[in-house]
Amino acid sequence: MKIEMNKNLVEFTPESADEKNKLEALWKTIVDCVRFNKKLVPIGRYIPAEDKFARFAIEGYDTQKNSGETYPEVYADNDCRCYCQTCNKYVELKKGDRIPPCCGKLMEVLD
Repeated sequence: MKIEMNKNLVEFTPESADEKNKLEALWKTIVDCVRFNKKLVPIGRYIPAEDKFARFAIEGYDTQKNSGETYPEVYADNDCRCYCQTCNKYVELKKGDRIPPCCGKLMEVLD
């Protein structure tokens, strides 16, 4: 995998069919065109002389959804703002939008 950096832009270029498939799977996991995109967050350390790889967590990845557990379907009664008490992320919702989970539980309605 070739990685190019230009200021705050990072470009991944797969160099094999396997890498292309893995990059596509990562893209589909991180990008959600309808709701909220996820972020890659560094975990631990990366020292090239000592470490063989760098590790990242996918922030916002719904592990319960992917392990078979589900969240209750709760919808906003009116336009509101929700937040996560764990990571302090905020989202603006319209009346009828489903209140999203974050950090393992449903977000809290502020107003």
